[in-house]
Amino acid sequence: MNPKTLKYILKRVVLAIFTIWVVITLTFFIMHAVPGGPFVGEKAVTPQVQKAMEAKYGLDKPLFRQYLTYLNDVCHLRFGPSLKQRGRMVIDIIGDGLKTSAKLGVIAAAIATALGVILGSFAALRRNTILDRIIMVITTAFVSMPSFIMGSLLLVAFAVRTHIFPANGSTAAGLVLPIITLMLYPMSYITRLTRSSMLDVLGQDYIRTAKAKGVSRTNIIFKHALKNALIPVITYLGPELAYITTGSLVVEQIFAVPGIGRAFVNSITNRDYTLIMGTTIVLATFIVIMNLVSDIMYKVVDPRINLE
Repeated sequence: MNPKTLKYILKRVVLAIFTIWVVITLTFFIMHAVPGGPFVGEKAVTPQVQKAMEAKYGLDKPLFRQYLTYLNDVCHLRFGPSLKQRGRMVIDIIGDGLKTSAKLGVIAAAIATALGVILGSFAALRRNTILDRIIMVITTAFVSMPSFIMGSLLLVAFAVRTHIFPANGSTAAGLVLPIITLMLYPMSYITRLTRSSMLDVLGQDYIRTAKAKGVSRTNIIFKHALKNALIPVITYLGPELAYITTGSLVVEQIFAVPGIGRAFVNSITNRDYTLIMGTTIVLATFIVIMNLVSDIMYKVVDPRINLE
């Protein structure tokens, strides 16, 4: 690895760490600035009991001291106990939710990538034909439609009316609709990205040279065109996985999937401050890391890129 590349990677890592610190700081102070408190909804809580509960969770200390303590705990992956789910630690709740969310995200990302590359390649090779126009119209519709609307439509069509799939995402069959909902947007985006990149590659001089030398169409497509056309797609995989994971917040709530998204939405409803902060930090950190990986992959998959 040359010094210039190493310098770029170190710069991106430092910037990623700084971004995560900003997220932690903003999350902490915004949550403490919200009117009310985590024990406001408790039934028949006297001032004495509320003070005792605040002392138990360290909420009676000066704000900046709380911040330093919390920052140290986060660095050691300690997010404290849940304020509403008594007896459970935030890191355990997040870990349980991530098992389901990660499974949804990986499956949806894999299907979206495979279908997107195939449809995008077909659209490019059949440019300005009926097939190309149909693919572009469908993908434009899916890109324009929010996931919560698509999820609601799929829920009504395939669970409520036809009963093909269960509406509850706690079973294997119940995960089919959430996976379809999560993969439609990235699949459509990858389709359009692949088509655009493929058209650009097919117009390059080395493709015309290969045709002039009598190279078969199959070899031109798979050994020359598709290989270079996939560079933008490969670098999109990191943000794609981050999008699917964070985009599952509403989808998991719609289909009652016991993932991190549903836990996050419920924590907001219940004013579970420690779980809100912990989930926000974990998801934001995941997005930052995926974007860092994507930036580094630009250089790995295409050495021609000049890093600045």
